[in-house]
Amino acid sequence: MKKHGKILLALLLILGISVFAGGCGKDEDSSDGQKTEGTDGDTVTDNPVAGGEIIVGITQDLDSLDPHKAHAAGTLEVIFNLFDGLVKPDKDGNLVPAVASDVAISEDGMTYTFTLREGVTFHNGAPVTAEDVVYSLKRSAGLLETVDPEVIVTSALSCISDITASKDASGKDIIVLSLSSANTELLGYLTSAIIPKDYNNQANSPVGTGPFKFISYTPLQSFVMERYVDYYGTAPYLDKVTFKIYADTNTAFLELQGGGIDIFPYLTSEQAKQLTDNYNIENGTANLVQALFLNQAKKPFDDVRVRQALCYAIDRQQILDMVADGKGTIIGSNMFAGFAKYFNKDVVNMYSHDTAKAKELLADAGYPDGFEMTITVPSNYQFHVDTAQVIVEQLKEVGITAKIELVEWGSWLENTYRGRQYETTVVGLDANLAPSDVLKRYRSTASSNFVGYANDEFDRIFELAVAETDDAKKVEYYKQLQEILAQDAASVYIQDPASYVAVSKKLSGYTFYPLYVQDMSKIYFVK
Repeated sequence: MKKHGKILLALLLILGISVFAGGCGKDEDSSDGQKTEGTDGDTVTDNPVAGGEIIVGITQDLDSLDPHKAHAAGTLEVIFNLFDGLVKPDKDGNLVPAVASDVAISEDGMTYTFTLREGVTFHNGAPVTAEDVVYSLKRSAGLLETVDPEVIVTSALSCISDITASKDASGKDIIVLSLSSANTELLGYLTSAIIPKDYNNQANSPVGTGPFKFISYTPLQSFVMERYVDYYGTAPYLDKVTFKIYADTNTAFLELQGGGIDIFPYLTSEQAKQLTDNYNIENGTANLVQALFLNQAKKPFDDVRVRQALCYAIDRQQILDMVADGKGTIIGSNMFAGFAKYFNKDVVNMYSHDTAKAKELLADAGYPDGFEMTITVPSNYQFHVDTAQVIVEQLKEVGITAKIELVEWGSWLENTYRGRQYETTVVGLDANLAPSDVLKRYRSTASSNFVGYANDEFDRIFELAVAETDDAKKVEYYKQLQEILAQDAASVYIQDPASYVAVSKKLSGYTFYPLYVQDMSKIYFVK
């Protein structure tokens, strides 16, 4: 990709993100396989076989097949395989060319110019046109004349004042994004799916440009896709992938033990130990912010002293030890360590485990004998359920009686996230490849601000951070934002969880990303 002016290299080597990924259970001394180049230049060393079908277990139904209407991380991790944007992430967090072959960014950061890749087609065989791209971007940015209320407007794209299409001297399609204010993080949001302009059935039969195309979806049962043979990039190895939907981790685990699932990405550490005979257990970080999120519209969580008391009462290292064999990365704010240069290490230990301090703050807030509270947890994520169970026991030490309310994922999404009908909840939040995306939900006006947090100083600095073009200043702003959230105890931040993935020993190529995705394009059977 070309780059004009002095816009920081971090635009393309996005944000200095680092990925911690590794595997266990593999014979690492076995290196006599033929070496070949895989997708995105990955080295493949174990004689990949083209073709075949696999089953991937997931524990969450899909909330929408339309990529611009999907809320849930568990949906986006699946449909990642169907859709590409102008750019796409690689396994190291770099944004690489996708539907666009090139991007030029003006010196003042106010204009982004994309050259569209030639020969890209949608899964229905139609060529991708400049009009399709303009439509897709305007739809995501809320700039269409007729706005679909179900489309999730990407607030970060609100800085775009105009999107136009033209031809360059060689006849290639050019897309120009004109901004009303500088935003050096915009590229991280342009992974947004490119879809056909005049196709109106995305919700039932989605059509994209990704390496796999849609075959079928049965709610609460399965999502099926197959290799798109005319994919513009490196074709997937597999012919077909079925994502089989399970009610919870324990149900899926029973089928894993019987060999009925080829890949399962939501293991607990204890479950992982029981599967090593038939599966390689890949481990990395989930790239999520796991926290006890507090609804500040509900008493007593509107009192900062109560929120701080909860932070002191919870022993995060004990949580890691008890639910993940000590693996995972402790965090102190709504930023995970994968955003390496933006991650504020100084706030990680702002609240050391201190029951005496917690009791003092509770008494000062008018709760010397503690109080009762409910922790709402989606039942399909055993890791969050286990975390909540540890939290319940820890809160007893400071006089707080907590009970766990298990709910189905659809109920959590509708009533907890959208409806704000909860007191506290344990869940993990994902993000796009931009530090603003991790933190934007705490703006007082954000529709995704399901904790009800409001701080004028946070809002002010957030706007400065997004608009800043000087990298050192941008980093400092984002660290300030994390400090504000930590001081306000906006949530009880716990960890970026460890991720244990069971992969059949017949397969290889599983790849961790600095995003919450399941990329099936790199999976292959081995000889």
